[in-house]
Amino acid sequence: MRLQSRYSDVVLNLLVAVAISLVVNFSYLLLLLVEQSSEAPPRSAGEQIAERRDAGTLFVHPDGYGYLIYANGDSVYTPSRRMRWLGLEAGDRIVADLMPPRNAEGHPVLERVRTLNDAEYDYSALYNRTSRWTELLLQLVFYLIMSFVMLSILTSSRRNYSMARYVRRCLWCIAAAVGLYCVAPVTEWHSGRIVMNFMGGRMFDYMLLLKCSFAVVVSLLYSRIYVLISQRQAVVVENERLKNENLTTRYNLLVGQINPHFFFNSLNSLAMLVRERQDDKALVYIDQLSYTFRYIIQNGQSTLMTLGEELKFAEAYSYLFKIRYADKLFFDIAVDARYFDWRLPALSLQPLIGNAVKHNTITRSNPLHVSIRVENGILEVSNPRRPKLEPEPSTGIGLENLRNRWQLITGRDIAILSTEERFTVRLPLLNPDKP
Repeated sequence: MRLQSRYSDVVLNLLVAVAISLVVNFSYLLLLLVEQSSEAPPRSAGEQIAERRDAGTLFVHPDGYGYLIYANGDSVYTPSRRMRWLGLEAGDRIVADLMPPRNAEGHPVLERVRTLNDAEYDYSALYNRTSRWTELLLQLVFYLIMSFVMLSILTSSRRNYSMARYVRRCLWCIAAAVGLYCVAPVTEWHSGRIVMNFMGGRMFDYMLLLKCSFAVVVSLLYSRIYVLISQRQAVVVENERLKNENLTTRYNLLVGQINPHFFFNSLNSLAMLVRERQDDKALVYIDQLSYTFRYIIQNGQSTLMTLGEELKFAEAYSYLFKIRYADKLFFDIAVDARYFDWRLPALSLQPLIGNAVKHNTITRSNPLHVSIRVENGILEVSNPRRPKLEPEPSTGIGLENLRNRWQLITGRDIAILSTEERFTVRLPLLNPDKP
């Protein structure tokens, strides 16, 4: 499952990176298509190219096209596409061949450059330029790689997520973007060669900065949404897991609480009272036994109970043991009434009382005292340790279930303190006045 999830993350990041790369280079692609569709139709064979020996100075209009202005005031129209292709800039002194105007009111059009700034123009270097479509392909690949690297860094924080971890990922992402910006492919203006940005002589290319910044911002926004959605899905999965675990824990709890030994021992104690004709005690025993089983069955599916209700159950449950261990087992319950409304998971005291009776020697000369008290909002159940000569088999399920239920329902842990002299379990109660 983890391997499949990792591959799905990679595929998703790759698809998003492709989308970012296409969006970043959409204007460049559109410009190529427009230029290709708006190329001037070929001139007829009868049109003559005029040679002019004097040099003109190139002036570039804000809209992108230019004019070659001569000393006598003549002007020659220079298309923007031809200026970019020939690598011409404003202020260049150019000797060029001219194409006659299409109509009487038009301007001649620059056709062929002979010298540029008093040096012969090298067309061989021009025709070795990388094609515009190759440049576009390199741009697409670069921004694809850049976006994929940033998304891989950012989306990896969705597991074990924290805001500090996410901020660190964002800083790493920005650092990666800066490094990739330095090696971005750019085209040299005059030579037409494609080089890395740090070799091109213009590190702060505003168009390259704009494109990289757009890719970074989109990656950051997407990763934030991705992490939030992933967290939401993780919460749903975790809730389902907790529900299954809760059902299993409750089942184990009920199986451990209503077991044949406890039931048969209770019936034996009741039979003893009947044989001894202790009718009053027998009636009380039946009432307490009935209340105990009713509480277990009704509240086995509950989550939280008040401490007052739990103590009432503990008194009924402990009464059953008192009859069995007459004058040998005592329960010292000292709880301030102000804690009666505090809450705890139902049936928390039952396994602690049961374990105290099950694992300790109880005799008339050495009675067992089980203490139940509350101190600073923590319920403490303790008893002295007096191991039996033949210890009862123990699986540890009772305390483990109690710990799991406590973490599941309250989000807090219990403390188990075991020494040679005493065994103590501390249970943090939930204050109803605090959310």
